[in-house]
Amino acid sequence: MRFDVITLFPELFTPHLEVGVTRRAFHGGGVDVRLWPLREHASDAYRRVDDRPFGGGPGMVMLAEPLQRALTAVRQDRASPAPLIHFTPTGRRLDQALVRELAAGDGAVLLCGRYEGVDQRFLDAHVELEISLGDFVLSGGELPALALLDAVARLQPGVLTEASHRQDSFSDGLLEGPQYSRPEQLTGPQGPVAVPPVLLSGHHGDIARWRREQAVLLTARRRPDLIEAARRQHLLTDDDERTMRAAGL
Repeated sequence: MRFDVITLFPELFTPHLEVGVTRRAFHGGGVDVRLWPLREHASDAYRRVDDRPFGGGPGMVMLAEPLQRALTAVRQDRASPAPLIHFTPTGRRLDQALVRELAAGDGAVLLCGRYEGVDQRFLDAHVELEISLGDFVLSGGELPALALLDAVARLQPGVLTEASHRQDSFSDGLLEGPQYSRPEQLTGPQGPVAVPPVLLSGHHGDIARWRREQAVLLTARRRPDLIEAARRQHLLTDDDERTMRAAGL
């Protein structure tokens, strides 16, 4: 798959593509990322890509014409069509379901806005999907684009094991439970703390049940909205419901 990124700051992307487990996807060609510096598509000597908003107000607005030229160049370079995704607080919340949908496709063109926003005429004419990381405001679309690229890359074949995918938070509608490693006892502020004995038992069935219980309890305590969504999708078992009732949840 291929992602083309239209951005004012391509230098923000390069370090991320070179480190961590997801570099396997970027280096191996599973996720082809191409950066398109927007200022290269400006028409004046100052490489201007923004101007004051009509009607007054603070800040600057990204101009439609450089964006149109950049998008035309991207589409001429691609062998197949791709949706244009814009990152904005008014967009659809990015979740694992959307990540899986994009990870199974051929890629997209990612528009990283800056300043007060993008000329609405360009958005109306070209954008097919708007995405938000959450109910907060960032300085630009580069961080959301990096988050999306990372989430999509880790689902590509050969990046993580299938078992890792299945244990991820949200993979089955629940948050992932706690994890432990060596040593078996760790001295903390309140004294020695041991790893839960079930994890040392070697009994795979008991371990699987314990992990499921912990995931259900953690989700019920921290994200009851996910529990309700899991119920609607029939993802919870009778054992899950008994686990929550026993804990008073």
